[in-house]
Amino acid sequence: MAMDERAPEAAEAGARLGRDLSDAVVLFHEALGSLMGLSAADHKALGIVRREGPMSARELAERTGLTAGAVTGLVDRLVAAGLARRTPDPADRRRVVIEATVPADAAVSEAVGRMVAGMAEVNSHFTPEQLRVVAEWVERTTAVLREQAHAISHGSPA
Repeated sequence: MAMDERAPEAAEAGARLGRDLSDAVVLFHEALGSLMGLSAADHKALGIVRREGPMSARELAERTGLTAGAVTGLVDRLVAAGLARRTPDPADRRRVVIEATVPADAAVSEAVGRMVAGMAEVNSHFTPEQLRVVAEWVERTTAVLREQAHAISHGSPA
């Protein structure tokens, strides 16, 4: 069978694997969020603030692809849960930034640690060159997903 004849079959398998991966990632983050009483979106937004440090609601909206209104509600939930707070920006006291208030919950840290160990085991089956190809695919896929999420949440074609 020529390579061109296998292309539709490969594309179909790739699409199925992409859906399976997407489902698994979303379900994993829903499970993590549930350990803290959060949705996956709230948990991921909190993770962004923890990793990148204090940021304005506008910056968080840009990072998540959510609308300003959605971020306001999200931050309200994080503040109500005691996981984040709004504070004056030290560089511009007229501006408010969102910052995480507590480190990651022990149960979440343990769950993430198990996932990291599992992924290290998966990675051990691939050569550095194969991992570079996978990394490129993930980077390109992530860029497309962010672009599409932004387009959807802002009502513009991508």
